[in-house]
Order: sequence, then structure tokens, then C-alpha cells
Amino acid sequence: MNSAKKIIRVLVADDHTVVRDGLVAIIKQENDMDVVADTGDGQRAVELWKQHRPDVTLMDLQMPVLDGVDAIYQIRAADPNARIIVLTTYDGDEDIYRGMRAGAKSYLLKDVRREELFQCIREIYAGKMFVPPAIAAKLAERLPAEELTARELEVLRLLAEGKSNKIIGADLAISEVTVKSHVQSVFRKLNVLSRTEAITVANRKGLLRL
Repeated sequence: MNSAKKIIRVLVADDHTVVRDGLVAIIKQENDMDVVADTGDGQRAVELWKQHRPDVTLMDLQMPVLDGVDAIYQIRAADPNARIIVLTTYDGDEDIYRGMRAGAKSYLLKDVRREELFQCIREIYAGKMFVPPAIAAKLAERLPAEELTARELEVLRLLAEGKSNKIIGADLAISEVTVKSHVQSVFRKLNVLSRTEAITVANRKGLLRL
């Protein structure tokens, strides 16, 4: 006859100390949750996860040493059933896609209401998915899109730097004709008609932060 309430053990990984301390403080106020460890870098998050095996992990995307997406991959390599929630300021389509593709069970922005955060932690702990409507809409928009190749991403980043097709060709050791072909492919996949529009859309989708 075990009537003790199960405590959800949480790991918090965020490189902003004030944010991390705030998360730890509010989570510890909940009578069914506790923070078993917290850290400011992704590699340490992986190490702490292996040490504590928390029930739920809150993972920021942008962290030193190892970013959140790579940390998620490493944790899920150790345990495919690891329950991880991305909690970040980044809401670009590509950021969301990368986080969910890595195996996160939810994707929340840091302006989330605390009640929604707690609900998310409880539902992820219970084995459910928790994706807010705005995030789900962006994810649905991103998933059917044709992915840019590694070379197309290189061309896109050089476009964003304001380089001409000739300079891009020289930088990548390819012909200007080949550059033009890549640019047209990028335009088609992003559904845009100009360089300026391509860069704007790529920024919105998070493609230039990869």
C-alpha cells in the first residue's frame, strides 16, 4: 500500500543563469516536481542526464560546448525513451523542426505561462506529446517542405552575406552557372522570387542559424 505521490524528477539545461534559476525555483514550488540537477551547457546536460536519469528534461537550444539539438541526440542514443522538452526563445520553423526531429516530445517558448509549462511537464512525464497550436502550425508548414541540400545551404548563407554569383562560385570552387542553378533551386524550395525574399524567409525559418 504505497500512497506516496510520485515526484517528477526534472533536469534543467539553460545557459542563462537568471532563466535557469527562475525555472528551478518555480518547478520546486510544485508539490509533484523536483529539480535533480541544472546546468548551463549541453555537454554537461548529457553527463547529468546519464548520472541522474531524470523523468523529464528541459533543454534550451543555444548553449555552449554542445547545442541543445546535439544534446538531445546524445541523450536519446543512451535511451530512446528519454522525455525531453525544448524550452527556447527561438521560434523559427527550422529550429522547431530540428528540435522535434532530434526526438523532443514538446517545444515551448520561454514566454510560456507557468501553468502551461507545468501541464507540459506532467503530460510528457505521462508519455504524451504536448505541442502548442502555434508550434504545431509551424511544424506542419515545415515538414512537407523539400529540404535544402548542404550545398544549397552554403549558397544561401553566402547570398545572405551579399555575395554575387561569381564570388560565391569562387568561394565554393564551382562555376557561376552551377551557382545560378543552386540559387534557382533554393528559390523554388523556399517558394520565393528574389534574393531578398529568400534571405527573409530563410531567417524566419531559422535556416541561417544552422
